[in-house]
Amino acid sequence: MPQADQLALVFLNGISFGMLLFLLAAGLVLMLGIMNIVNLAHGSFYMLAGFIGIAVAIKTGNFLLGAVAGMFAIGFIGLVMERFFLRRLPGHIEQMLFTLGCVYIIYDLSRVAWGSNPQYLPPPEVLTGSVPIGDLQYPIYRLAIIGFGAIIAFGLWLFLEKTRFGAIIRAGADDKEMVEGIGIDIKLVFTMVFTLAALLAGLSGVLATPVLTANLTLDWQVLTLAFVVIVVGGLRTLKGALIGSLLIGIVDSVGIFFFPELAMFLMFGVTALILAFRPKGLIGYGGLR
Repeated sequence: MPQADQLALVFLNGISFGMLLFLLAAGLVLMLGIMNIVNLAHGSFYMLAGFIGIAVAIKTGNFLLGAVAGMFAIGFIGLVMERFFLRRLPGHIEQMLFTLGCVYIIYDLSRVAWGSNPQYLPPPEVLTGSVPIGDLQYPIYRLAIIGFGAIIAFGLWLFLEKTRFGAIIRAGADDKEMVEGIGIDIKLVFTMVFTLAALLAGLSGVLATPVLTANLTLDWQVLTLAFVVIVVGGLRTLKGALIGSLLIGIVDSVGIFFFPELAMFLMFGVTALILAFRPKGLIGYGGLR
């Protein structure tokens, strides 16, 4: 394979993985940036959605139904967690302990339900096959992930920047007491935001199954990557989450392809260098934009 084709392959793989990371990290930004909630179960949401999506898709023979089921099952779990538990735990230590317990509960239930072997879900028939890019063939499904991730990123930007509810969310992130003072039920807003964040994690988990499979080690793996993304990009910014996701995705792809034995060192080395010169991340902590 010519060198240019190798670079194109690595670049496209990095972008597609980065888009999956963005869906996951965007939910984490919403939880931390708006609600100041540390949710260690966010990676477990991703993992569980993958298992549920595979089970439903195999049962019904429909990938779309599996994706919807996995996403909304996680959304419902997120709603219940925030409404009945996390709302009562204002401190980070209490939140971490509770969500850590949820990690192990989800892990054990998943192991009982689906066993310890990795599971794979083929992409929908319409997205199977590959397309020529130069002298190489690239999977249509990965290109679809790139396009879908871009649509979701643009949709989130429109939602937060151009809608009244988005303005309420941004105001609540900056000063929730002020928002409550003008008669808005900020608790309901926070519940909806947490549910949206869980939905994004669930969507990412299902979309990743044809690429990465679903297995019981994903919870901590993807949570670590999501935290790396938001630290690199900026803790309270969706723009930073997008840039950080693409950067980490490309660096990870380069490491796996060219330096497989040093892939993790390369990714965290780049992260350390960025934080050495930009302690608040590439974009900073500025509002939820």
